[in-house]
Amino acid sequence: MDEKEVQLKRRENEENATAERARILGLPYLDTRDFEHEIPLVPDLLEIEQMHRDFIIPLQKGGGEDHYQFMVTSQTPRSLIDRMRQEYADKGERVDFFLISGSAYKVFMLRYDPPREIHYDDIKIAGEGDSETIASVSQTLATVSTEKVFDFLIDQADKLGASDIHIENMRDEIRIRMRVDGILHPVADIDKDRYRIFMGELSSRANVSTASNKPQSGHMQKEIERDGASHLLNIRVETIPTMYGQDAVLRLFNFDESLLNLDLLGLSEDELAEINEVISHPRGLVLMVGPTGSGKSTTLYSMLNALNTTDRKIITLEDPIEYGITGISQIPINTNAGGSFAEGLRSVLRLDPDVVMVGEIRDADTAKTAIQASITGHLVLSSFHANSTAAAFSRMIDLIGVNPIFSSSIRLIMAQRLVRKLSDSKKERPATEAEIKYIRETLSGVPQGKLAGIDLDNIVLYDPVATEADPFGYAGRTVIMEQLIVSEDIQAYIRGDIADVNTDAIEKTAKQGGMLTLEQKGILAALRGETTLEEISRVI
Repeated sequence: MDEKEVQLKRRENEENATAERARILGLPYLDTRDFEHEIPLVPDLLEIEQMHRDFIIPLQKGGGEDHYQFMVTSQTPRSLIDRMRQEYADKGERVDFFLISGSAYKVFMLRYDPPREIHYDDIKIAGEGDSETIASVSQTLATVSTEKVFDFLIDQADKLGASDIHIENMRDEIRIRMRVDGILHPVADIDKDRYRIFMGELSSRANVSTASNKPQSGHMQKEIERDGASHLLNIRVETIPTMYGQDAVLRLFNFDESLLNLDLLGLSEDELAEINEVISHPRGLVLMVGPTGSGKSTTLYSMLNALNTTDRKIITLEDPIEYGITGISQIPINTNAGGSFAEGLRSVLRLDPDVVMVGEIRDADTAKTAIQASITGHLVLSSFHANSTAAAFSRMIDLIGVNPIFSSSIRLIMAQRLVRKLSDSKKERPATEAEIKYIRETLSGVPQGKLAGIDLDNIVLYDPVATEADPFGYAGRTVIMEQLIVSEDIQAYIRGDIADVNTDAIEKTAKQGGMLTLEQKGILAALRGETTLEEISRVI
């Protein structure tokens, strides 16, 4: 889903919510999307100051000079509407009020009171060795006004689809880098005076100290407005003291509940079916494994969203809370201040939840508590640090020992990575002899049904082609997922029936049961032209 489709989806959700709000308030709802940019304005009927203050906009005079129509929002004082109705009635004139969305109000106000500000050039990501673009962006940041430079940087990062912003102290300057599609790119080098502006804004907005000599964590939010719609950006802030000053990393979470959807993750029908089958059961343990930045949280939240119905009680324990989801009780666990996932989990189980999500299993106490919860009528979702599903089993057994209860509780382990997708400018090429040998060896033993559309006798690969729009030849990322359904053969390792418990043995057994590894899934994605072997090698 591209940026425009995302914006349209957000606007659609907002209009639906406004229509519901209109029914509650007893006002007619007006969807302005078809005419908000073209309909003539009605000047001199209200002062601009009042339109800003009371969230009210004149719509038109219709049905004669004595008929007035106004647009209001849920923030418009009800007393103002009642007073205006009375005033117009006293003059023998008719007045109607229509409820519009906040985004519609902003569109109209931009027409009634257009901003008087300088427009700065958009930030561009520099290609390999492109010092001219970095110099240009540095110059742009140097010219942005002091009160706007911090917001400008965040807005541009969101526009580029960056997952985080790195502000790093060098000896003579400050380096700014952004992570886009999982790759960290240099963006600008700025003067140290600008660093004080950034840190000052972080101090006031994210509640971190500029004088601290210890690592700090903070949180802030920013409303982003673009193309007549707005969305909320959650920003996690981490700072750490270095030789030349405090470095900061801003992790950007583009909050939109409607996008936390399993159908939007790019999974295959088989992968979706396996997930839906497992989470449809009322109890069991589901683990998501992978490194930081692999999309674990998004997948877990999407599973929670799929389960989020009025007949289920869902509680999460998180450190920190990354997305706020309506209808779910989310509890922050501050492990830096002595909080414990295990202690929190024991507490929330007294509230009789149907589904519990534990942010991360980090120790044996949390693991055992989660396992106990999963066999006593709760569906437990969690993340766990391991490179693969088989490694997760091996690590869990090392953590808690041979545990028959674990064998009956664990239902599914998923390992996930995000790889860059090739843009439409990609070019086809025949595979080399070495690549052919590697692909055939890795896919050896894969059932024919999993190779639909793949011709291993005539292997074709794809390379990225840089364009002005996509300087690296990639656009966006896609999920590569390994799913290990816990069968009787896998349970034998957990119960201790098999003495040789190691990652290779567990993976071999899982593959015999039909599991495709991350590497195999990645190669299949490359053969389908979705990504490259180089990208699979880099990530997996």
